Amino acid sequence: MPQIGWLEILAVVIIAVLVLGPKEFPVALKKIGSYVAKIKNSFSSFQREISSVTNEIDFEKDDASKKKIPKKEQDE
Repeated sequence: MPQIGWLEILAVVIIAVLVLGPKEFPVALKKIGSYVAKIKNSFSSFQREISSVTNEIDFEKDDASKKKIPKKEQDE
C-alpha cells in the first residue's frame, strides 16, 4: 500500500492554495475537516452497533450452553 510522505502533502497543499486561492483555502480545510469528522462518527457508531449485537449473541450462546449442562454437573 503506498504511503504519503511530507513532500507529497506539501505538494498537495501548494497546489490547493494555487487553485483555490489563499482566501478559500481555510474554508475548504474546514469543510473537509467537518466531512472527515462526520465519517469518523458514522464509522464509530457503526462499530458500536456491531459490538453490541455481537455481545448479545455471545450472551445468548452462553445462556444456551448453560441450559444444556445437566444438573448433576452444575452441582459439582
